Amino acid sequence: MDKNQLNSALKQKKLINEEKIKSLEKDRSQLKTPSSWEDFLVEKKILTEEKLLAVKAELLGVPVIDLRNEQIAQDILNLVPEPIAHRHQVISFAKTKEGLSLAMTDPEDLQTKEFIQKKTGLNINTFLIGKTSLDFGLSKYHSSLEKEMTHLFSATPSGKSLTPEDKAESTSPEDSLKKMAEEIPVIRVVDTLLEYAIFEKASDIHIEPQESSVIVRYRIDGVLHDVMTLPKVIQGAIVARIKVLSNLKIDEHRLPQDGRFKVDKDGFKFSLRVSTIPIFDGEKVVIRLLNESAKAVSLEDLGFEKGNLDAINRNVKKPHGMLLVTGPTGSGKSTTLYTVLSMLNTKTVNISTIEDPVEYRIPGANQMQVNPKIGLTFAIGLRALLRQDPNIIMIGEIRDKETAEEAVHAAMTGHVVFSTLHTNNAAAALPRLLDIGVEPYLIASTVNAVLAQRLVRTVCPDCKAEIKLDKVTMDTLVKQFHLDKLLPILVRSGLATTKTKNLDELNFYKGQGCDKCNHTGYRGRVGIHEVLEVTPTVADMIMQHKSSGEIQDQAEKEGMVLMWEDGFIKAIKGITTVDEIVRVSKE
Repeated sequence: MDKNQLNSALKQKKLINEEKIKSLEKDRSQLKTPSSWEDFLVEKKILTEEKLLAVKAELLGVPVIDLRNEQIAQDILNLVPEPIAHRHQVISFAKTKEGLSLAMTDPEDLQTKEFIQKKTGLNINTFLIGKTSLDFGLSKYHSSLEKEMTHLFSATPSGKSLTPEDKAESTSPEDSLKKMAEEIPVIRVVDTLLEYAIFEKASDIHIEPQESSVIVRYRIDGVLHDVMTLPKVIQGAIVARIKVLSNLKIDEHRLPQDGRFKVDKDGFKFSLRVSTIPIFDGEKVVIRLLNESAKAVSLEDLGFEKGNLDAINRNVKKPHGMLLVTGPTGSGKSTTLYTVLSMLNTKTVNISTIEDPVEYRIPGANQMQVNPKIGLTFAIGLRALLRQDPNIIMIGEIRDKETAEEAVHAAMTGHVVFSTLHTNNAAAALPRLLDIGVEPYLIASTVNAVLAQRLVRTVCPDCKAEIKLDKVTMDTLVKQFHLDKLLPILVRSGLATTKTKNLDELNFYKGQGCDKCNHTGYRGRVGIHEVLEVTPTVADMIMQHKSSGEIQDQAEKEGMVLMWEDGFIKAIKGITTVDEIVRVSKE
């Protein structure tokens, strides 16, 4: 609900005055992670949750419902799957001839209502609920599933409970786990987790056992969100089901395992990579979702600004040499490399890759997956690829001296080589190769350019609003970044004038939060980049074993725009926010 609209209604009913609102806003702005305005009013005991709901209901023209007074049938509750109920704060509690009754904390969330209407085929009647009532409704999922699973795992096919003697005579643990994995409730839970991760455009699913429950979280736009809590009793069955799907050893609980499987849903093809590790409270499972039906994008779509785009295009068109992409896990390195390969993929060239694992299929490219169990490492695979007459080679990651030397020799002998390294910035990649054991003259003569990147969330276009930076934000930025370097770059980009003295004179943007972005203010992600070209000067510095800081200073003199500076360019253009730049570019 619009904050000003709510404040106006509260003032009209004499529940609060303008002076108190200003005082509360000041207190709230000083909190590191402030709650919503409505929750803050209840926390400060300005009014009770019941009174707040009554005011909101009158404004929105919807009735209030308290689910604690309702008997909710299990089949009706399950019409809205638990991940959707948690994430969008909605519970289905009754079904009549008139349609499905939904209790929502935000009755104006049209996107969720439309989705549920489409999925159930029922008309939607909306009711308003508070947080206490919502928590009660969400707990119903937990308790009903717990009863179902407890009954399932403690009963024989005839329905009688198993005695300890019966259990001793029963089948082996592996057979028992397999049987559990094939039970309908378990299949339903796992299918629901996967279906709604795809719906929410999640990149990863984390299934984390706790002492008395199992927490499920989705990584959406790079940030983890809790989506559901499962009863502890279902933990073994869930893990077993995922192991069956990904062809892992069901009875191995002490060692990490990796597997994969595919899902074909509503015309979308997803490849899912599964990783399990033993932790104190059981086995933790992480599932990475890769959309195989995603269309190839261009470098512009990935967020490359003109200067960086020109630098990349210059270097990928060279007849030989190496381009390295650096950044932490999940920073979009693979997507960038696949995009570059797609650009270069014509019938006149032979593209060969060696990866761990193969994430996306490239039509016409020869993609090999490493398999250390049988001795197929990056270095051995690369040696074999060089006998296959390739023009362009992509190595998933340079991890050791052997792979690095093979990659450098491939670049020296007339091949174009692409690979990734785990370093924090572009300049650090060159000393990193020295640390691995590559000779400096080989690095200087083969590396054409190094690209470093991070992913930042993009501002939701439906609720984007202009803002000016306040004093607190400016003080934080001054401590964290060399802002005196930034203004000349903004002037060159046409985003500031020579008269601009400070960033607080410029307009920035922030998402206010709406239905389309689940009230986060963000929707989607884009890259921020820095491209270090190995010029003759930089090559000389590599030969002299100069530090990454010295190399970076020289590259800046030659016109390199740093990642955080690229981020500020995007923030002023309204693509992302200053908060995101601070989050991913901590120096």
